[in-house]
Amino acid sequence: MNLFKKIFSSEKKETLDKGLEKSKTSFFSKLSKAVAGKSKVDDDVLDNLEEILVTSDVGVKTTIKIIERIENRVAKDKYLGTEELNQILREEIAGLLSETNSGEATDFEIPAVKKPYVLMVVGVNGVGKTTTIGKLAHQFTQKGLKVVLGAADTFRAAAIDQLQVWADRVDVPIVKQDMGSDPASVAFDTLKSGVSQDADVIIIDTAGRLHNKINLMNELTKVKRVMQKVVGDAPHDVLLVLDGSTGQNAFEQAKQFTAATEVTSLAVTKLDGTAKGGVVIGISDQFQIPVKYIGVGEGIDDLQVFNKYEFVDSFFK
Repeated sequence: MNLFKKIFSSEKKETLDKGLEKSKTSFFSKLSKAVAGKSKVDDDVLDNLEEILVTSDVGVKTTIKIIERIENRVAKDKYLGTEELNQILREEIAGLLSETNSGEATDFEIPAVKKPYVLMVVGVNGVGKTTTIGKLAHQFTQKGLKVVLGAADTFRAAAIDQLQVWADRVDVPIVKQDMGSDPASVAFDTLKSGVSQDADVIIIDTAGRLHNKINLMNELTKVKRVMQKVVGDAPHDVLLVLDGSTGQNAFEQAKQFTAATEVTSLAVTKLDGTAKGGVVIGISDQFQIPVKYIGVGEGIDDLQVFNKYEFVDSFFK
């Protein structure tokens, strides 16, 4: 079965195609030069492909895996033409992503058995964390779910104000305190409020300071512990938001946050304004954490549920 012959939502797919246009154009301009004058995939082509993948922010470790997969195909098939390389890349990268993103969601959904479903969002300032929360709240409310937001990033007044703007825009309640308040106290109040309002989803924003990993770890651990006094198994998902446009810096942020707390899913934002879309492939593979959402535009509906087949199809279209 050809996994790429799926029927995608045309409007969503068009947004994804457009969002990955810069990444795709950059990649294929490099690839066309690498195979120019070549009829088959040989060592020179593979060496050039390795360099292209690394410079496309796929990452060294993941690039090596992809090259090894293609080398195995070459060894098995004895001869592979360069015109087949695009399809082989699609298949092997989709296979690689399948190892991390198995059983991925197809829509903005939450487990029916969890109510309220508590989502804690982490990430450094400037990656689009608060915007992602606002867009998630919008998508959940569009599904008829009752959402409550918690402004536990109390380190910056701007973060609280920005989340308030999104709460007003999406028309969902928000729990907040003054700047400098204890983040765990805000999280506790938010869960109490959410439970009393019979909320389906509670989204907690947290501070994004990385200057001291121990402080970050302690703070997030405390927030979790306090939330569990209200909802025993909270949080149900710890979503790390990464800025895809920063390329290798996103890898470093993922490394820091996964060391500081247990991250269970990823959102990669700002893919539309950059040629660094390959970072999604590398981060998903290296950290073995599923990419749940990707940001491919500034519109309120431009946060998409990540689908590995759609992504690879758009990237190698």
